Amino acid sequence: MCSSSLVSVRFRVLADSSPGLLPRLLQPLAKRDLTADSMTAQRQGETMAVELVLEAMPQEMVHLVAGNLGQVIGVMEVLTEAGAGLRLAA
Repeated sequence: MCSSSLVSVRFRVLADSSPGLLPRLLQPLAKRDLTADSMTAQRQGETMAVELVLEAMPQEMVHLVAGNLGQVIGVMEVLTEAGAGLRLAA
């Protein structure tokens, strides 16, 4: 992992609201020994909008995590913003 470049990443997920959704969304990060720098979730009726932000993630893992997030039961959409210069709101 030494040779990989690190990028800032924001994953935006839209999913059916369910009690187990949030831990299931963290699993793709945990199994790669990654920790989100921030996570926000907002219920919007029957759906939930979740944002996961990592300020320094190995670039080669971005598409893997995005794919895993899309496979979580109830997830309807995953949007990914990544780049070395991505500015993340505090």
